[in-house]
Amino acid sequence: MTDISVSKTSFQVEKLSWLLDRGGFEQESITLDISAFTAGTHYPNGYIPSGANLGKITATGLYGPYDDTATDGRQVFRGHLGISTKVPNPADTTKDAGAPLCFSAVVKESKLPFALDAAGKADVAGWIRYV
Repeated sequence: MTDISVSKTSFQVEKLSWLLDRGGFEQESITLDISAFTAGTHYPNGYIPSGANLGKITATGLYGPYDDTATDGRQVFRGHLGISTKVPNPADTTKDAGAPLCFSAVVKESKLPFALDAAGKADVAGWIRYV
């Protein structure tokens, strides 16, 4: 039997205004540790926004939000989230998500969804240029 019930799907409008040089950026595939992110702060609408600042969790190799005061590896800034990424199940944060990490680009700092401190910028000096 065919299911013709009404369903609802939400989408995120992509905002790449933070990325100034679309022809000269580089990305790599990573996995986000969704449990490291905070629902109301990092994904209030179910999506982690593109441009989010990321650090790599040493013990797992997964990525979480960059935090200069962390002690799990996330204190080293690795790059920005390349596209908005849907949190698979906000009620079950053990489900991780694949995403692209933008590690080389020209970035308009004022358009980033989260502020980046001087220590984070120093971590990627030579790879990411901020204007």
